[in-house]
Amino acid sequence: MCVTPSFSLSQLFALVVIALLPVLGHAQWLQDTRALMGTEITVELMEPGAGEGEALLEAVFTEFHRLDLMMNPWNEESVLARVNRDAFAGPVSVPAEMVAVLERALYYSRLSGGAFDVSFAAASQYYDFRRGRTPSKAEREEGVRAIDYRSVELDTQAATVRFLRPGMALDFGGIAKGFAVDRGIDILRAAGVEAAVVSAGGDSRMLGDLGERPRMVGIRHPRQQDDYVAIIPLSNTAISTSGDYERYFERDGVRYHHILDPATGDSARAVLSASIIAAQAIDSDALSTTVFVLGVERGLALVNRLPGVDAIIVDGQGRLHYSAELLLSTKE
Repeated sequence: MCVTPSFSLSQLFALVVIALLPVLGHAQWLQDTRALMGTEITVELMEPGAGEGEALLEAVFTEFHRLDLMMNPWNEESVLARVNRDAFAGPVSVPAEMVAVLERALYYSRLSGGAFDVSFAAASQYYDFRRGRTPSKAEREEGVRAIDYRSVELDTQAATVRFLRPGMALDFGGIAKGFAVDRGIDILRAAGVEAAVVSAGGDSRMLGDLGERPRMVGIRHPRQQDDYVAIIPLSNTAISTSGDYERYFERDGVRYHHILDPATGDSARAVLSASIIAAQAIDSDALSTTVFVLGVERGLALVNRLPGVDAIIVDGQGRLHYSAELLLSTKE
């Protein structure tokens, strides 16, 4: 894997976008984009047989919609909303998909010492990024007191969730889209698709390549969307980017954005962007949030311990940082 950085390393990383090269041969490449899970979902695939592609696109979007209905905390009818309402009173039964997502979320919570914490919703509920609202000091302190992944009790055998302290709330915003991307790829691969891309906002996973040419993934400048700071050839892997540009507002020169530090209940500001490459999108999604909160030194230390995982980070001064394996590849 090689990374081609831009000539100006002071530029900042941004949302991952897929730069698709022309498909070789005569196979038909299909693409569709829809609004789901609070972002744009794009599915692209090389049709495995005549007339099959449209049905496969629909199957992937249907799966995204199903998971959104299950895990959207703002939908009062969702399973996650029911968990948030009732789990302190007693165990709440959840479907297998939610068990899988929560189990992985708790794994990264432990691995990061709480830098990733699926119970951050106790604080994030007081923010309104459309209206520019931040919590009061009392609200932030109340929210932080209720953030504690160790007080989320998941019984994988019984498929139940229970909260051990009042005021807790879960939000899968840092991991659910990655899980849904993986499910989309699973659906396509099971149907015989050999080349595809499924993207959900800053989370993408590639299946196969484009004939004899690699699929190129570009990472854009967050303030200038037409600029790229790196072009990475990827195949059969996932990449996610977390940055301070997705949902934010500025007040008195301070940028407030949706990636919160669970320790403070405030927007994490150690870095401007964190991109993670991993085998599965559920992992790249969770780790991009984790590394964004941890910052350069602790984030790279974590990534360098994980086999098959790479990171590209831009710090608060716009300086570029690679994980160990990627750093070596840029010098080759």
